Amino acid sequence: MTKFEDLIPVLSTADVEFILVDGLAAIVHSSSRATYDVDVVYRRSPENMERLCRTLAPHSTRLRGAPPGLPFVLDEKTMAFGLNFALSTDLGDLDLFGEIPGGGNYEELLLGTEEREIFGHACRVVSLDTLLRLKRSTGRAKDLEATAELEEIHRRQEGRF
Repeated sequence: MTKFEDLIPVLSTADVEFILVDGLAAIVHSSSRATYDVDVVYRRSPENMERLCRTLAPHSTRLRGAPPGLPFVLDEKTMAFGLNFALSTDLGDLDLFGEIPGGGNYEELLLGTEEREIFGHACRVVSLDTLLRLKRSTGRAKDLEATAELEEIHRRQEGRF
């Protein structure tokens, strides 16, 4: 079970540069759909990847879905050679994206974000318009289903009932 109220502050207080996307971002925008992990697009600068690795090191970080006992070390070298990582930690599941379809990397996505307070910490979250674009671009059935609710939230926020 993901401890959202612990995972977000751990990343935030370590000054990890990240943008919340997908399920938790939808919840921030008033979605009622459940999510079971935290999805973030992270800045791929060497300094940020070092902060991210240092921050996650004490939390039993491992590849989600990998066979038990498979050696894995999340360090700057691993991150430099990889891009996207589906991780399990003692705080819950965390998906790290160096880039995402329809949104690109951290720098490209940054313009489509807003700052929100989440569990007492300022975080970058994709805007509702950006989230809708991202959900539509995946083509996944679960994302297309989520767009109906997000579109209704968007209409209500604009006063178009």
